[in-house]
Amino acid sequence: MNGLMFLWGLALVWIIFASVQDLRKREVANWLNFSLIIFALGFRLFYGLFSEGGFQILWQGLVGLGIFFILGNILYYGKMFAGGDAKLMIALGAVLPVSNIFFDNVKIFFIFFLVFLFAGAIYGLIATVRISLTNFKEFKKDFSRRFSSNKLKILITMLSGLILIILGFFETIFLTIGILIFVFPYLYYYARSVDEKCMVRKVKVKNLTEGDWLYERIKVGKKFIEPSWEGLSTKDIKLIKSRYKEIKIKQGIPFIPVFLISFLALMYLWFSGLWNAFW
Repeated sequence: MNGLMFLWGLALVWIIFASVQDLRKREVANWLNFSLIIFALGFRLFYGLFSEGGFQILWQGLVGLGIFFILGNILYYGKMFAGGDAKLMIALGAVLPVSNIFFDNVKIFFIFFLVFLFAGAIYGLIATVRISLTNFKEFKKDFSRRFSSNKLKILITMLSGLILIILGFFETIFLTIGILIFVFPYLYYYARSVDEKCMVRKVKVKNLTEGDWLYERIKVGKKFIEPSWEGLSTKDIKLIKSRYKEIKIKQGIPFIPVFLISFLALMYLWFSGLWNAFW
């Protein structure tokens, strides 16, 4: 167990490096994520040679890797994660299991993901508020335009939410649903305005890197390069450089720090014993 806690400590160092890289460059190198997987499984193999439980701890790491491989791909192809985020999530699957008992490890996975969702929601809200305030004039103009052009939809949605809030005095569940529906137009158009006016910037093509998100389709000769979730490929960048000096790309919020926050929270819950309160 102590040896596996050592693995958690080293994984923490990896995540710190990944967070710094994401904040500085808006990307995480593949070698960082893949080396974490190799190190975690290699450490488990070595640990299994000298532990009483044998190679059970290695099998648990492989199972965790498989579970998080599926989870990472669901989040990636569901367009909730960028490639670097998904790869780090997959790598953590090989790190998190610290028990020879499968269901104990499932409990750890569940707690980590629950904390991750909560931390991600708070982090995302703070990050988008900061970005909208930094670009307040453009944000305010676009937000006002969207509200003005969708008044009828917004009115119907908010009235529906208000009716459910009133019903909530008789049945509590309607109150929660009603509040969510009532504030939904504000949250939706807020997110759209931040995305369209605060996350788009012009960059010189010489500074493009593989995986950058193209804002709008561009034409190079007879070929169109379309925006895609996978981002620009090396071939796309080469074509763009032959025709353009600068283009618009869409920046995402650096999300790797959420992994750091969640991992630190999990370590605190584990060492304090509070993790048992979740199950």
